[in-house]
Amino acid sequence: MTAPTASTLGPVETTVRKAQVTLDELWSQTNVETRAYTGNIVALTVRKHLERVQETLAGLEGRYAGRQIIGVMDGSDDLNVHASLVSQHRGTFVERLTLDASADQLQGAILPLLRPATVNHVWWGADTKLQGLLLRELTDIADQVIADSLTLDIPPARHYALADLGWSRSASWREALAQVFDTPDAARQLPLVDRLTVRYAGSKELPARLYAGFIADTLGWKDLRNVEFRAARCGRENGDLCGVELVGDGVHFTLAAGEGETARVEAVWDDKKHITEVNVPRMSLAEGLGRVMARPERGEMFERAWKLAKATL
Repeated sequence: MTAPTASTLGPVETTVRKAQVTLDELWSQTNVETRAYTGNIVALTVRKHLERVQETLAGLEGRYAGRQIIGVMDGSDDLNVHASLVSQHRGTFVERLTLDASADQLQGAILPLLRPATVNHVWWGADTKLQGLLLRELTDIADQVIADSLTLDIPPARHYALADLGWSRSASWREALAQVFDTPDAARQLPLVDRLTVRYAGSKELPARLYAGFIADTLGWKDLRNVEFRAARCGRENGDLCGVELVGDGVHFTLAAGEGETARVEAVWDDKKHITEVNVPRMSLAEGLGRVMARPERGEMFERAWKLAKATL
């Protein structure tokens, strides 16, 4: 557990059965007359990522989920529950319930804590594939599942919206690439592209595979056999994109992360070089999470990119 701050009420030890009573007691210590019932978010994680998950959820400011339930899956067989109210801007609070136990113990413990008749977001905030029935139990009641979908091997489904944080955080790169081919002259070169290189920061390449799937789908490719993935250093977070290179007979397009929020574009066709800059803002984990929660939609483009990326693993 992290140490409480002056703006946080709790954490107070409780049980699944008494969690609502404990939260009500905490609410009675505030001057807040109304509570925001904006939904539930269940974040499943492990101890080494707990602080990152807590900071990310705090960054949401309760806009999309007034109740946060964090399940720490690598605890003991004893189920420990702590309740707190996390202060937000303008004097409001978000309810947070943290459950520390094994994945088996968490199964059946989270469902009774969900607020009824609201949207349920389930976020997989760990970097390992879950074994057992916990995730399946939660996806059965989820309106939206947020995950690195290639890590978990979660295919897009009909009964919930699947949101991938890597896909969400690459939105500015997809928009930037569209700008590169915005002119008729540049667009006419697309059929000549037959090779692709995607560069990414750190060691996490799955978002780069989704991005490559998006480009391949746009180009009408049936697979990613002509795509190369390379780790690079560009000052961005692990897994973020660093650049992309599209090459073909007589054409060469490069989009590379530059200083700050920009990317350098170099395009060559008809033996002429065109250089410009486009805006590619960084997106924090909290911003990416908020973006997908604000738009819980099924995207056909994402589903096609997912299938192409999944086939390479």
